[in-house]
Amino acid sequence: MKKKVKLIFPQHLVKEPVIFTMAKTYDVIPNIRRARVTDSGGEMILELDGPQESLDKGIESLRSQGVEVALMDPEDAEWR
Repeated sequence: MKKKVKLIFPQHLVKEPVIFTMAKTYDVIPNIRRARVTDSGGEMILELDGPQESLDKGIESLRSQGVEVALMDPEDAEWR
């Protein structure tokens, strides 16, 4: 299953490997479609692929660390 998400990172997580850790821990394959990172924060558009349960757990782990996660509609103009 695939999910498209928009992530917003707070400043304290910008230099942390949160995507790698989530992917490795929950067996999720991330495909970074767009990213903008500065010293004060970051924003990323991702396509996540994996079993539904793994995706749900991975997304929840990001949220529990303080990453804002918004599920995106594939038809959303921002996605293209």
